[in-house]
Parts: sequence; structure tokens; C-alpha cells
Amino acid sequence: MINTYENLTKETLLNVVFEKDFCIKELNEKNASIEFTCFQIKTELAQLKRMIFGSKSERFAPAEIPGQLSFDMGVEVNPEPEKAAPIKVEEHERQKTPKDKKHPLRMPFPASLPRETTIITPEGDLSDYKKIGEEVTEVLELIEAKLFVKRTLREKYARKDGEGVVIAELPARLIDKGIFGTSLIAQILIDKYVDHLPLYRQMNRFERSGMKLAYSTLADVPRQICPWLELLYDELIKQTLSSSYLQADETPTPVLDRSKKQKTHRGYYWVYRSPGAKLVLFDYREGRGREGPREMLKGFKGFLQSDGYAVYDEFEKIDGINLLNCMAHARRYFEQALDNDKERAEYVLTEIQKLYVIERIIKDENKSDEEILLLRKEKSLPVLQALEKWLKENLTKVLPKSTIGKAVAYALPRWEKLSRYIYHAHLEIDNNLVENAIRPSVIGRKNYLFAGSHEGAKRSAMIYSFFGSCKINNINPQEWLVDVLNRIPDTKKTQLHTLLPNYWKPRSEVK
Repeated sequence: MINTYENLTKETLLNVVFEKDFCIKELNEKNASIEFTCFQIKTELAQLKRMIFGSKSERFAPAEIPGQLSFDMGVEVNPEPEKAAPIKVEEHERQKTPKDKKHPLRMPFPASLPRETTIITPEGDLSDYKKIGEEVTEVLELIEAKLFVKRTLREKYARKDGEGVVIAELPARLIDKGIFGTSLIAQILIDKYVDHLPLYRQMNRFERSGMKLAYSTLADVPRQICPWLELLYDELIKQTLSSSYLQADETPTPVLDRSKKQKTHRGYYWVYRSPGAKLVLFDYREGRGREGPREMLKGFKGFLQSDGYAVYDEFEKIDGINLLNCMAHARRYFEQALDNDKERAEYVLTEIQKLYVIERIIKDENKSDEEILLLRKEKSLPVLQALEKWLKENLTKVLPKSTIGKAVAYALPRWEKLSRYIYHAHLEIDNNLVENAIRPSVIGRKNYLFAGSHEGAKRSAMIYSFFGSCKINNINPQEWLVDVLNRIPDTKKTQLHTLLPNYWKPRSEVK
């Protein structure tokens, strides 16, 4: 074979070697890029599979022994149950049931439930017997809801001389010439916004009860009722924003828009919860821009807790507002990174678990403000400081676009805002309270799919606000709404706050 490099000059040979090295380097870079892209695709695929098929729980069980996270405070975390010694039988093992194990007792039925008693006497002649007691057995039964017609009959009288007719005035009604009474109006709204029952399913139920109702008739109920509740909604806004501590979050909601053919508009509920006032406020906006919270929170002073969404960052610059972030959101990124970098992710999750153990102790033992601040200073502060140091050290050790890299990059710039809760006893470690308030609207949109219009979405926000506040205050929303609809026409504007769920009392308790 003829050597192709024989007649080449030294300079030419150097160029050939250089080009060869350059090609190898370029191929290596492309290979690394392809490998990283493949890694990203595999990570995204794993996350999508988990979203579709996997558990939605973010629970993390640390590898440390139970009790180690309690900081020697006498509180165990997820203690392991004692296992009974197995007994060997011929072909299998059977767990021996401890002799002192008692059968769990059934919870008694609430005393407030009405009772219907049936007395059963033994058959035969009982003249030689003396009654010594009774055996009581209770089971729950249900009386199916029935529609009925409430008639108001007004007698008419004519003067004997034929000069006129008198008739009693018809009592005021919420919906003039409407066919629904207050209790049925309340039930329609409860079914849709609390129990997430779409209107077409309600139609089927009413038809089974003997009344066929048009969809448009049911759909018109919120439009007819909400004007009566607007002043009360304004009062709820006032009471919520007068709090010194708010949690904020937002969630999308599909809305029909005539200007968009064959698709829905993506609107947003902006949700604000006041842990102190025990109120939640839903505010519908057509977009996710800063205009919504900027307008709603105009004049607000105090602590505002949110996730890392950039829209909230501008509130940090407003005098009188202190912004803090949600530890649950930061934790979520590391939980998602377990498949990417298990060692680093587990370390952070274990440390964050310690912070939550402290918060659980605070709630379980109902500690005073002074005790809360002292406990957080002694136990939470060292954990937070150590975690911040770890994040700084590992920021340059992880790939920026990897799952663990994104987790570190999310948490570190927000660490000061994530740690602010420890200096104020009334603040929460995370935003979970407002996320819990959002959940009913998320379940609702999965069932009834969309709001019929932007105005309809605003009315839904009003109703979600009232029912969400009822839930926070452990109030039966049906009882509350029926009572408020009956009382609101005669309630003075200065007394409207007494109808809000955090102040409301049943009519029987009002002096």
C-alpha cells in the first residue's frame, strides 16, 4: 500500500492532524449533547409516567431510624409497629394475634341526629319475667330527598258596595317570579360547588324525583342569586385584606369565550387565604399577569406568602409588605429529583423533614407564641443555616439543567424568604392552607369542565369564596346559605360582616 502521507509537507501534516483532532472534539461535544438530551427526555418521560400512572403523594420516609428527627424531644416520627412473632404451621406461617388486642369499637352516632325507635318484645307469656334492661342496636338510615311544592294562598276580599278589592301582599322573594325556593337554590349551588355535581346530573336527579327541569333554568340560578351576595362578597374582600398575613396562589380555569372558536380561554382564579381571619378569597382574572394581584392587594400591609412565581416578587419592593416563600414548593423539586441524584435529594428532604417535625410539635402541643419563637430559634434555625451552606456548596457541583440542579437553583435564591417564618410565631412554614382551599375548584373543573363565560367565572369565584370560608370554619354550607339568603335582604350594610362564615351564627343563637 502506498503511504498517502509520504509526499506531504510538515505543515500539511500538521493541518491534517489538527483537523482530525478538531473533528474528534466536535464529535465528542455532539455526543455529550446527545447524551444529555437523552437524559433529559428520560427524566421527562419518568415524570410524565409518574403523573399519569404513579402515586401523587410526595411523602418521603427518611432512612434514619424513627425518633432521630425529633431532636431528642420525646416525639417519634412514624414509629414502627411491634411485629408479633410468627408461629410455624405445617405449610405456612401465621401471625399470632396478641391476647390483649381489643376489637376496635365503633364510633357512636352523633347525638344531634334524630332517632326513630322500634321496640321489640320477646314473644310468649312474660308474666313470670321481670324486665332487667335493654339492648340497643343503632344503624344509619337515609330518607331520600323529595321535591315538594310550597303554596302561598292569598285570600281576596271585595267590598260589599263593589268599590274595591283587597289582597295581602306577596312576601318578598329572592328571584322575582322564580320557581325555586331558598332551600332548593342553596342545594343546586351546594351540589355544583361543594359536591362537584354538574348541572346535567342534577337534571337527571330532579327528573327521578318527578320534575323535569331545563338546563338553562338551573344554569341561571347563580346569575339570579349572586347580585344579592355582591355586597357580602365586598365585605369578605375587605375582611380578608385587612389581615396582616395572607397566603396567595393561583389556579387555571377553562372559560368559554365566543371570540375563540373551538377552544376555551384559559382564565385564572387568584386565591388569597387569611389564616388569622379564617377566610378565603377567590378572584377571577382573565390572565396570569401581575395586574390581578396588584389591583386586589392595593393597600395591603403585612406578610404575603406565595410560591416562587415571579409576579409576586414586585411586592417585596412595596413598603409595608414582607414577602415569604413556601417550603413545600422548594421541597417538591427535591422530591422530583430522587431519581436523578438520590443521595443529594435524600439529604435535603431529610433536613426539611426535621423542620416539619418541629412544626408538628408546635401544633400538637399548642405552644404559645414565645415558646414557638424559642423552639424555632433553637431547632429550626441551625437546620436552615446548614441547608443554605450545603446549597451554596453544591450549586456548582450539579448540572444546571438536571432535576437536582433545578431544585438547587430554585431554592437557593429564595432561601431568605423560605426562612422568614421562624421569626414570627403566626406565620406558616408553607402555603399548604391556600392550596387546600383551591382543591375544590380543581375537582369541580374536572367534572363540569369549564365556566360558560367570564362573568360566570366571576360568579363562581364569589361562591367558592363563601363555601371555602364555610369549610375553614367547620360550618355546614347548606345551613349557612339558606339562612343568609333569608336574612340578607333585611340586613343593614354595617352589619353585613355578621353574615360572613367566620362571624355567622344560626338564627336560633342570635339574641
